[in-house]
Amino acid sequence: MDQAGSRQYPDKPTKVYLFGTCLIDLFCPEAGIDAVQLLEREGIEVHFPADQTCCGQPAHSSGFPEQTRAVALAQLRLFPEPWPVIVPSGSCAGMMRQHYPEVFADDPGLQAEATALAERIFELSEFLVHVARVKLADRGAPTRIALHTSCAARREMGTHLHARSLLAQLPGVEVAMHEHESECCGFGGTFSLKHPAISSAMAGDKVDALQETGAQKFVSADCGCMLSLNHTLQKRGEGFQGQHLASFLWQRTGGEGGQR
Repeated sequence: MDQAGSRQYPDKPTKVYLFGTCLIDLFCPEAGIDAVQLLEREGIEVHFPADQTCCGQPAHSSGFPEQTRAVALAQLRLFPEPWPVIVPSGSCAGMMRQHYPEVFADDPGLQAEATALAERIFELSEFLVHVARVKLADRGAPTRIALHTSCAARREMGTHLHARSLLAQLPGVEVAMHEHESECCGFGGTFSLKHPAISSAMAGDKVDALQETGAQKFVSADCGCMLSLNHTLQKRGEGFQGQHLASFLWQRTGGEGGQR
């Protein structure tokens, strides 16, 4: 598979699929709704296959290939039309684009299907920048935010670059850099369950760095990281919180009247 930043992008489509991710479905449905609204505002019809579940990343990162295969296989044929599949999570998008062909390496037929699907997988901010080519109009008051980028999303999908590109279109938004931006937040799916003390320490370092920027909130394109960091902040009694990038962009650009 290609490395982040080297892929060729198609023309803007009229229809796409949305793979909502299990975390957004269960914990951040507003982020999924806002992702749909951002796409629809660009004149794109969004289809959401109702049978979608998890991408299989937790099983894959925990070293359970058969369970990964079963979960991935359940997603493989949910997107029959040749439309892009938009994923509002860089780590889930990375799993589907970079690892699905590996999961089915022992079956040429399924591997061909997985490879064809992988070519149509786009993380949301990547799609907005490179395929939809959005032009955002900033309609919010001046603010200072920090950006948290998932370490998996940085490596596999270049999500930090796409998020920065979108935020740079908003003149009233100052993006503060912090010392731990490229480091893991400690969530790592099942890592946080298997190694809670280490995970908590990593999350503590991350939120310290985010708060030291003086930002009013942090923004992330990955719901898992955002939930973990927000929980750490809540346990500390802090009002400082994170917001999914899709929701931040939708609200910041004024909803229906915010684009162009």
